[in-house]
Amino acid sequence: MRHSVAPNRASQVSSNANATAAAVAKLLEKKKEYEGVAALERASALYLERLEALGDDCETMAKAGEVHGQVLTQWPKMFQILGQFLEAQGTQEPEDGGQSATSSSMGQRLVRIPIEELQPGNEKS
Repeated sequence: MRHSVAPNRASQVSSNANATAAAVAKLLEKKKEYEGVAALERASALYLERLEALGDDCETMAKAGEVHGQVLTQWPKMFQILGQFLEAQGTQEPEDGGQSATSSSMGQRLVRIPIEELQPGNEKS
């Protein structure tokens, strides 16, 4: 009878277990790597959203700066118009007090503001 060759061979079960353990370890390593890349992708997407929002804010500020500049360019014209109005008011008013005519032509006027009505303790009956 022939002798069995099986006892002399290395066990296939132990080599399969070693290969499976190595494959599982490699799979876990790849999973961790994939999770890291996915986290990096999510962080990059959030960073991109923040940068886009910052860009939108900068565009809004640039537009506001343009409007501010347009308003500032109107002020000299506004002062010119106010000066012409005050000159016209000065020529139409009769000169009875001398001082009031010069003060109104210079653009200075006294205005009475009734602060008593604005204070909470003083109510008119």
